[in-house]
Amino acid sequence: MPAKSDKSPSPLSERAQILLRKLVEMHISEAQPVSSRALARETGLDLSPATIRNIMADLEEMGLISAPHTSAGRIPTSRGYRLFVDALLTVQPLDQRSVRDLEGELGQVTDPQQALGKASSLLSNITHLAGLVTIPRRTAVLLRQIEFVPLGENRVLVILVTTDGQVQNRVVNMDRRFAPSELTEAANYFNATYGGQAVRDVRRTLLEDLERDSREMNQLMATARQIARQLFTEDDGEDLMVSGEDNLFDVPELCDLAKLRGLFDAFKAKQDLLQLLDRSMRANHVHIFIGDESGYSVLQDCSVVTAPYKVDGQVIGTLGVIGPTRMSYDRVIPLVDVTARLLGSALKRESS
Repeated sequence: MPAKSDKSPSPLSERAQILLRKLVEMHISEAQPVSSRALARETGLDLSPATIRNIMADLEEMGLISAPHTSAGRIPTSRGYRLFVDALLTVQPLDQRSVRDLEGELGQVTDPQQALGKASSLLSNITHLAGLVTIPRRTAVLLRQIEFVPLGENRVLVILVTTDGQVQNRVVNMDRRFAPSELTEAANYFNATYGGQAVRDVRRTLLEDLERDSREMNQLMATARQIARQLFTEDDGEDLMVSGEDNLFDVPELCDLAKLRGLFDAFKAKQDLLQLLDRSMRANHVHIFIGDESGYSVLQDCSVVTAPYKVDGQVIGTLGVIGPTRMSYDRVIPLVDVTARLLGSALKRESS
């Protein structure tokens, strides 16, 4: 998480900073436009109403706040939230009790897939927003071992174990029955040839090999690659876990049917969200997309707070939350940061 002592300098005067900070905090808390009168009362500044109105007009001219047509009050814009997060927000570390609670929850699961789902649901339940966790990138995961087990008729159970502790079991249908000895030899060949390689590299190499004339392969090679091809050329399944989408029904600014439909379409398709979260994998700390910073119109009224999670110092995925721009950043940022670190620790423990 970025050190808060390294805040970006604010272009605002001290009085304008105080007013903008309080306006943002009040809008986050109350979900209503904030009036000059309310700001004067809450900040305790010894300023005339006219002076406050002038400062508010300056903030509006800078694009940091705006006035809804139905109210004389002001609300922060995405640009205003960005300045608030970068220069005015004070984030306190998560208290030790909360850290222990999170650690206990993630420590109860023994399967990597369950740990990912647990992290997503924890983020959702605690923030009352939507929790997001990407499945570990297969480019970062190495093949540890593969086994082929005969099931009768022409079916073979393929057991794939990767270095992140995940175990995939998949039944494939072959064009003939294989003897147990054939499958054992084929698995031994496959592990000797591809063991320790990145799973995605294995897939690419396998497909390249299969394009060669089958006469160049001996029977052992052909058997191993024929079975593995069905595993590695099928879709990897879901790359993104989303929890708590229904929480967004309770967000006033997102309750418009068209906005909700667009958001839920994004959750269903997942591709745009995955691309956004992939951008976060290059960061070593919490990364925040506010409004149109995401580059997706469906998220123009939302913020996405993300953090990469690591195993053995290597980034293998991203988690975070998605909700309105009017979210409690001071609470969400440390929660996402700590959960990412705890998830990485849990995955390392389960893979060892």
